Amino acid sequence: MALLGAVQDSLTAQQRWLTVMRGDMRSDLTEIQRQLVQVQELTGQSQQRLSELRNQIERRGQQMVVAGAAGAGEDTAGAEALPSADQLLELGVQQLRRGSPQAARAALQQLLQAYPTHARVPDALYFLGESWAGSNTDSAAAAYDSVVRAYPRSTRAPTALYKLGLMAERRGDRAAARGYYERVLNDYPRSDEAVLAREKLKSTL
Repeated sequence: MALLGAVQDSLTAQQRWLTVMRGDMRSDLTEIQRQLVQVQELTGQSQQRLSELRNQIERRGQQMVVAGAAGAGEDTAGAEALPSADQLLELGVQQLRRGSPQAARAALQQLLQAYPTHARVPDALYFLGESWAGSNTDSAAAAYDSVVRAYPRSTRAPTALYKLGLMAERRGDRAAARGYYERVLNDYPRSDEAVLAREKLKSTL
């Protein structure tokens, strides 16, 4: 009887201990859930803030272009207020490097409209293609192709042609990719891109 009583007392103590542990675990789980909710809220706020900052940067870039071009063509003072082709190109490249392709395109397109015969037009077209490369491959390809067709003597032409090959390769058009790489070798044999194109033809095509 004494042994049974001791066993019952031990079981009762263990049950009490388990009850306490369950209560503690529930409290811990509740606290963890509360912290997870806070983390999710903070993460959402951070993402929203990053999006707001990105939009502000792009708006500022566009405002700089619009402000520089304001009044262009209306009178002499307005023409003088227009940024130079070099300034617009520099602005576009800066915005592109900052991760603001939309603002970059605004500056580059302004250059192409205001200075259609300027020596920096091939550069503007090339970087216009770069601004589309991550979001619209058709637009990027059109810009690169414009460089190759209209400005074959430009230093940007072999790079644009090589990138057309890369894009064709990515979409699985091996014949087109080979054609672009071979054109790089034939038309620009001394360019850095010719070395890359030769390696592509040997290793992947």
